[in-house]
Amino acid sequence: MSDASPTPAASASRIRAVADASVGHATLDRPEAINALDLGMIEALGAALDEWEHHSDIAMVLLDGAGDRGFCAGGDVRGLRSQIVAGQAAETARFFRAEYALNARIAEYPKPVVAIADGITMGGGVGLAGHAAVRVVTERSALAMPETRIGFTPDVGGSWLLGRAPGRVGEYLALTGASMNGADAIYAGFADHFVPSDRLADLHDAFVTRADPHTPTELVLLFDETPDPSRLPAARGWIDDAFAADTVPEILARLRDRPEPDAAATVATLEELSPTALAVTLAAVRSARRLPDLRAALAQEYGLVMWFAATQPDLAEGIRAQLVDRDRSPRWQPASFDDLPGSIGADALAFIPDVPLWS
Repeated sequence: MSDASPTPAASASRIRAVADASVGHATLDRPEAINALDLGMIEALGAALDEWEHHSDIAMVLLDGAGDRGFCAGGDVRGLRSQIVAGQAAETARFFRAEYALNARIAEYPKPVVAIADGITMGGGVGLAGHAAVRVVTERSALAMPETRIGFTPDVGGSWLLGRAPGRVGEYLALTGASMNGADAIYAGFADHFVPSDRLADLHDAFVTRADPHTPTELVLLFDETPDPSRLPAARGWIDDAFAADTVPEILARLRDRPEPDAAATVATLEELSPTALAVTLAAVRSARRLPDLRAALAQEYGLVMWFAATQPDLAEGIRAQLVDRDRSPRWQPASFDDLPGSIGADALAFIPDVPLWS
């Protein structure tokens, strides 16, 4: 094993980035916050990728997270709420433009990127791990796009992944924010391989020291095991039936008619969430299903993010209720689908931000 040296761009950040033999190893290093992303971390990751792209000795990139709780819990949504309340639209746009550029960079990177989504991997964490060339989960993995829980909508390319999940699983996961274990994530298309957590150190060592087999996928397959079956295939009957409905109220009506206890529990979950977030999320996932590529999905999501930030009180209120005051009693505006315009999804998708995502 060669000496591991930190890259200059990441040495003073919450990112540990080292060139280790032929591996560019980037570790999210904010374990006290389950490695939640701030702008500095996003920029440091981007700088490391820039450097390693042209480093002749680096053949692959490995992404993982420090600590034993998870890979990445998401982005800094408390900071987002502060920006919204202060009317700092330019700062909000700056963060999301940087984050989405990084998501696309990972997906398009010319060298294989391997992401280890061990433990909690949600929101912005899915934006990093979900678009990597090789996506690894473990028995500790818990993946989710829980944005509707805060009056928001899945982003960071999450709508692209959700739109391509089997059947109507994407709509189910998007609207409820339900958590996936490793087997669920593989089934839904958010991950590729299951490696037990106690083999991750061996996997890392294999990346650094082994020359044969020589591709990251071949090396991961040496440690890949079959997880316990996902719960999702058995639930496809009620999920596909209910979540194929045209609107959220119709989805709720179909769920109420189902005999499965999980369908009834899903009704209870959806009834607690923002009608605006649910309606817009349903429209967004279905629109993303028709888009040509990840960049198009990110552009759509960026427009929705800025629409929520600029025009909708539910986002700031949802963050307040879940993460600031923690009273778990958000006051949604409107609180009922009866008071929500039928065109709300189309209106949100038509929003054009002042600053474009790709410039």
